Amino acid sequence: MAGRRLSPEERASWARLAQSVRAYRAAPSPLPPEPPPAPALPPPKKLTPSPVLRPLPQPARRPAPVLDDRWEKQIKRGALVPDMAIDLHGHTLSAAHARLDQALATARLRDVRVLLVVTGKPRPAREMGTSGQRGAIRAEIPHWLQCSPHADAIASVRTAHPRHGGEGALYIILRRKK
Repeated sequence: MAGRRLSPEERASWARLAQSVRAYRAAPSPLPPEPPPAPALPPPKKLTPSPVLRPLPQPARRPAPVLDDRWEKQIKRGALVPDMAIDLHGHTLSAAHARLDQALATARLRDVRVLLVVTGKPRPAREMGTSGQRGAIRAEIPHWLQCSPHADAIASVRTAHPRHGGEGALYIILRRKK
């Protein structure tokens, strides 16, 4: 501190204190043991080229989001009559998937043009409570149809008219056989 100097008594006390103190020498800290030498690594193996991964074949044709005017008018008016229907209510996801594939195969064999798939309307979130997820089958159907072996035969997938189930059902419109 630069503001005040020590008095003669304070200097004498400080000198006595400084003479009574011995310098502290810390014992050298032990060095951590050296890690054991790493085992010799084997020589690197010759890398072989990995096989080329090819993407899965995509269906040649995708379902059309909009059909021609005649189909659109029939769907809008509710005049479209399904040739075949399947109800997936109360099934597990795996059972519903199997039934949908079976129905598509049957529809193709019978040369059906319009397949009605009833999935049921999902309940709003406020009505669900803790009972679990609702509408799981409806949510999975687009994926199932895209991965289906019958994907190339599907012309369009549309929400059904209210007389056929509305939001809880779908029309799957199949292409004609060539």
